Amino acid sequence: MGIILCGGTIVTATDYYQADVRIEGEKVVAIGKKIALPEDIIVDVRGCLLFPGGVDVHTHFDLPVGDTVTADDFASGTKGAIIGGTTTIIDYATQCKGETLKEALENWHLKAKGNCYGDYGFHMAITDWNDRVAEEISWLSQSAGVTSIKLYMAYKNVLQVDDDILFQALARSRQYGVLVCVHCENGDMIYNLINQYRRQGFVTPNYHPVSHPIIAEEEAVTRIIALAQVTKSSVYIVHISSSDALQVVMKAKVKGNQVYAETCPQYLVLDEEYYTRTGFESAKYVMSPPLRKKANQKFLWQSLQNRMIDVVATDHCSFNFIGQKDVGLHDFSKIPNGIPGAQNRLGLLYTYGVLTGKIDLHTFVNVTATQPAKIFGLFPRKGTIAVGSDADIVVWDVNDTSLIRAEKQYHKVDYTPYEGFQQKGKAVHVFLRGRHIVRDATLCDIDPQGIYLPRTPIG
Repeated sequence: MGIILCGGTIVTATDYYQADVRIEGEKVVAIGKKIALPEDIIVDVRGCLLFPGGVDVHTHFDLPVGDTVTADDFASGTKGAIIGGTTTIIDYATQCKGETLKEALENWHLKAKGNCYGDYGFHMAITDWNDRVAEEISWLSQSAGVTSIKLYMAYKNVLQVDDDILFQALARSRQYGVLVCVHCENGDMIYNLINQYRRQGFVTPNYHPVSHPIIAEEEAVTRIIALAQVTKSSVYIVHISSSDALQVVMKAKVKGNQVYAETCPQYLVLDEEYYTRTGFESAKYVMSPPLRKKANQKFLWQSLQNRMIDVVATDHCSFNFIGQKDVGLHDFSKIPNGIPGAQNRLGLLYTYGVLTGKIDLHTFVNVTATQPAKIFGLFPRKGTIAVGSDADIVVWDVNDTSLIRAEKQYHKVDYTPYEGFQQKGKAVHVFLRGRHIVRDATLCDIDPQGIYLPRTPIG
């Protein structure tokens, strides 16, 4: 017995057509007309768009940060994600100082196993590079199914690594088909600017963006691309926020460098005016890189449409406004960096991108599902609607209109940065490997059914 999605319009990164989809077990087994068998269950999706399940390759669930931990764990994080149409996430398993990569990965498997409502994989965020860790890169990709690592050029004295380590990591990763993801901000520049403002008594949240200037991002992007070019490595730059940094990436792409660019919804629909809010309210928007001037948004949208930006992920890293963000009430540098957003990614991109004509539907699918799946070794199992692919399908009701409210979200964090934003369209049904996990926009599968997705070496 199968399931027939009947009467919808299928949208992929390249195609747009009306057809029925037959699901049997975990897979799509047929696409066309008159494909139903007598015993099949018919789901009427007339008037709806069918998207491949979203793939969010940048989340931080259950992440310890200093003396606290993110508000969303894997259960609440993936619950919100799948309600919003994202069926697969790749989270950053983060090595603590002194840990082996194997120990760090085991810790993240313990956090995620049995708690994910969608399927999941891991990147390895490395904070303590040494000869032993370098040797583990081969094990990571060939045995553990983790074929991407992350390094930070920011957060001095906590996460930041120097050019020597970046060079070593790029060269070593290239040997074993591991893609290096990089947070690009000049940590030394930021460290000194923060201390300068604090010494002068400027400690309110609006000093967060001025202590993280665009030049800090642009310089770091330039530097990592140069290192990648010398080591003949590919590099994936996370959460690009500015046109200046993106232009560096574009020049490298034109020259033939293998550089992937990611941005996030917050940089497309929010801007630095949110840091002028009265009182401590602007702490809700403290993230790194920070929000930029609105003028950057047009260039980012255009770069999505012309495929210079490859991926839109969320960098979901949530902290409660009350009880976590407010630790920095008297010192902006102590505010935990990050915002929630996994539940809102598809809705924001559809409403403020597709419906405003900034991007087309194919680009929408490409940056939210297809390209992240391709870059990180999950395609064609994930990221498209095709015979043989996992039956991860989002049925999108184009006629629905709603307001984004914190009280409506499935995440555990106590606010949303998109409070009051109008959303047009919603995921009315979501299928995860053939399981009808969201029905009539309500989670109907109370037991998390997500599985771990080991990946093979890239390239």
